[in-house]
Amino acid sequence: MARSFNQAIVVGNLARDPELRTTQNGRSVTSFAVATNRVWQDQNGETQEQADFHNVVAWAKLAELADQYLSKGRRVMVVGRLQTRSWEDQDGKKNYRTEIVANELNFMDGPGGSSSGSDEASQEKTGDDSDQSDKQSESDVQIEDLDDDVDLNEVPF
Repeated sequence: MARSFNQAIVVGNLARDPELRTTQNGRSVTSFAVATNRVWQDQNGETQEQADFHNVVAWAKLAELADQYLSKGRRVMVVGRLQTRSWEDQDGKKNYRTEIVANELNFMDGPGGSSSGSDEASQEKTGDDSDQSDKQSESDVQIEDLDDDVDLNEVPF
């Protein structure tokens, strides 16, 4: 049997500010949406554009950093896995939600949404030069959260 692979990579702009919550067990979780645009020409040669919205969930330290540094309009790259949750509402109707569970975020623009002049994600700087690391802005930080143990019963939304 062949192995399966579940990875999503989305580069876009935040459609809304992140919402930070805490589970009953004290674990941080942040949810936000990323908008991506698709442009194509239809049969008549006219340019068409469509926006797609991707729901994202980040846990633990990654959730706290997303809440601290991201805001509506900021450009971000999200790397994670797709997950579909289901629940019953008060009327007994079954609902489904597919979202990206983030394990890496790359802030792709400067503070306040200003462009850094490049669409390339900045990598976290390493080295012995402590003065450089002190001057590092949030747009230079690559964040990874490798904690995949997510209990769906802890999701507060």
